[in-house]
Amino acid sequence: MSIKVFYSSVSGSLEMKKAQQKIFDVLTSKKINYEAVDITQEVKSKDLMRELAGNLTALPPQICNGNNYCGDYKAFENAIEEETLECFLKL
Repeated sequence: MSIKVFYSSVSGSLEMKKAQQKIFDVLTSKKINYEAVDITQEVKSKDLMRELAGNLTALPPQICNGNNYCGDYKAFENAIEEETLECFLKL
């Protein structure tokens, strides 16, 4: 399984862009391989993200390990603070 980060390349929200970039930066700095899935490219990617999150209105960024939902940005931040990132990512 691999880490998937569902994100939006087209967003008017500076907060969302910063959150997405922080996830990418942290994963890269920790040498954790991930796949960035742009939900704006295909509707089925957005549908998959929402299905995995169990929330029909979920917004990016959302993180999964394969088809196992890990959490959203807030949960990611909490995992970093608590030093439980690997557990959060189900590695």
